[in-house]
Amino acid sequence: MKSAKAWHLGMKEVRLITVAPRQRGQLKKPTWILVLVTLVSFFLVCAYIYPPQNSAPCYLFTSNGCKAFQKWLPPVLIREPSRELTDDEIASRVVIRDILNIPLTISVNAKIAFLFLTPGALPFEMLWDKFFQGHEGMFSVYVHASKDKPVHLSRYFINREIHSDTVEWGKISMVEAERRLLANALKDTDNQHFVLLSDSCIPLRDFNYVYNYLMSANISFIDCFEDLGVHGSGRYIEYMLPEVEKKDFRKGSQWFTMKRQHAIVVMADSLYYTKFRNYCKPDMEGRNCYSDEHYLPTFFYMLDPTGIANWSVTYVDWSERKWHPRSYQAQDITLQLMRNLTSIVESAHITSDETSETKTTPCLWNGTLQPCYLFGRKFLPETLDNLIQLFPNYTSRGLVS
Repeated sequence: MKSAKAWHLGMKEVRLITVAPRQRGQLKKPTWILVLVTLVSFFLVCAYIYPPQNSAPCYLFTSNGCKAFQKWLPPVLIREPSRELTDDEIASRVVIRDILNIPLTISVNAKIAFLFLTPGALPFEMLWDKFFQGHEGMFSVYVHASKDKPVHLSRYFINREIHSDTVEWGKISMVEAERRLLANALKDTDNQHFVLLSDSCIPLRDFNYVYNYLMSANISFIDCFEDLGVHGSGRYIEYMLPEVEKKDFRKGSQWFTMKRQHAIVVMADSLYYTKFRNYCKPDMEGRNCYSDEHYLPTFFYMLDPTGIANWSVTYVDWSERKWHPRSYQAQDITLQLMRNLTSIVESAHITSDETSETKTTPCLWNGTLQPCYLFGRKFLPETLDNLIQLFPNYTSRGLVS
């Protein structure tokens, strides 16, 4: 009773404090309306000129409200540099802007295109067979085999090879192969989302989870972060000017998933692609630049930064901090490991500067925190039997609603 009485007394004091200023008089209602309209107008102008770097602000209205909110937002804006653009840049940006602003028509038979970039055989073909079973008509498979023609065991992979060419690690031929896969998959108008995978990739979720996760997302999952160290900005070379400035140079994993509009934009680009083809390559004036790690992250950071997630949905373990990520062996494959991988909700990037900082970002899927990863690598072929045995137990947990 004593505390309640004290609370009521305290509230009296608050009322007295808040009432006292009324003696100075209130602003008239038209003035308040004018102030409110001015503030709202200022906010909208700022939002138009300086669009957010991610879609989080939209999600303040919930993911459903987000879609309605986006209808009256200004069209996609391409970040303009503080200099006069060249004729080639103007032409390129006009085309890209119009592609990104075309209303997306969802196919009735919308499919995910799975793009396998492999030197030859696919050791996890039968694991992918289990993943695809029962979902015919909801996916397409394309195989780019750069060395040896694979002998397929799964019906989903038979006759799915495209015209391929030699791929060398670290060279532009890697990006050329990615573009070749995208071009072939884009021929099918039902393909609405595109997933790039390697021969060491495995599914971490079941098909329905992956389909809902990708098809319902309003962004592409392209990895992109700023690394000011020797293996990031240190790879930049001034020959990329004026189109690519050092402040825009970004890094990321090559293993992307992207929506159809972004895939078309990649195929439409020749200007920025040419810059990376000519000036981002191993042993370029003492720099080892790898286009597959820099072209797409830089391209989308410059041209559609709000349209990408800035992380890849393909898990890889760089904790050993070597040139290549950790490879998982048969004895590593346990149910606990797989559940740990499917429970991660933050993506991590390790910089190559003196601090060797680990930057973490929460994985926001349509504004809600969700597990980051749908696929994983690098798994050695010897892990296949264990993965097939455990597959139903680790892939069906925590479906996106």
